[in-house]
Amino acid sequence: MEDKLKMFENRLLKVYKHKSKQAKRQEVCCYRVYDHDLPEFPFCIELYEDKIYLAEYVRRHGMTDEEHEEWLEQCIVLICKLLNVPDENVFVKQRKRKSNRLDQYEKTGEEKTFFTVLENGLKFLVNLSDYLDTGLFLDHRITRSMVKEQCAGKRVLNLFAYTGSFSVYAAAGNAASVTTVDLSKTYLQWAEDNFTINHFKDKNKYNFIHADVKQYLKTLQPNSFDLVIIDPPTFSNSKRMKDFLDTQRDHAELLNDILFALSENGVIYFSTNYTKFVMDTENIKASYIKDITKATTPFDFEGKLKRWCFKIGK
Repeated sequence: MEDKLKMFENRLLKVYKHKSKQAKRQEVCCYRVYDHDLPEFPFCIELYEDKIYLAEYVRRHGMTDEEHEEWLEQCIVLICKLLNVPDENVFVKQRKRKSNRLDQYEKTGEEKTFFTVLENGLKFLVNLSDYLDTGLFLDHRITRSMVKEQCAGKRVLNLFAYTGSFSVYAAAGNAASVTTVDLSKTYLQWAEDNFTINHFKDKNKYNFIHADVKQYLKTLQPNSFDLVIIDPPTFSNSKRMKDFLDTQRDHAELLNDILFALSENGVIYFSTNYTKFVMDTENIKASYIKDITKATTPFDFEGKLKRWCFKIGK
């Protein structure tokens, strides 16, 4: 045990030194430090300013419950020491290895503990204890900045919007309007709260729509939007949906419905966490489809990114 812990300590120290320097240089205060680098230590460790989000991927470890608890406690002590964070600021989760944002609407607790963090001068509410995900997907940090730079004066639509971080960036980029669509009332309220803490309050410009995205897209008229962000779950069969969603099966239809509603030179940012995803280029009525996965990969996800990202033009 001691030898393995020492191995973990050396690895964590090495990656933390490297990533903390890059984070400081880029003025990033929320980033991923470690992601299952060693098979014996199947953790995802993220820093949210002065707090640690520690997710342990479920596996067959061969330990009794007591042994596992003792092992985890030793790991937490080590992580706190190396990252210089008090143990009361550590939030521990257990998660299945291949969640693929499948259960993104699942609650795991009732603590309702929200914190405000900064990213590129914008405020976001994160919750490290009550939900499967934290409220801010760190892997899209660069993509959010791209959207902000391109949306001045544009009508922006954010689909499967989750907590609306892309919408906040669009508002900060002086979009003419921002429409945020999600099937979860909980996450739509979270998105509205993110707007409130950033003082984006113009109800004529900012709309929050509770809807099934597949159905909502069928209601849109041509020339409704100029820039659209869509990051669907890999698979969803929520009771609130008319039909189940399978991103591999449905993406061409979703994208064509968006292209129909786009203005002449409109742009779509499409992302998916399905690792085996194949873009159905033949059946998508776009003028271009550009894979921007590499260009949107932040420093803390290099070599570890498990999502695709595309820029699609009408």
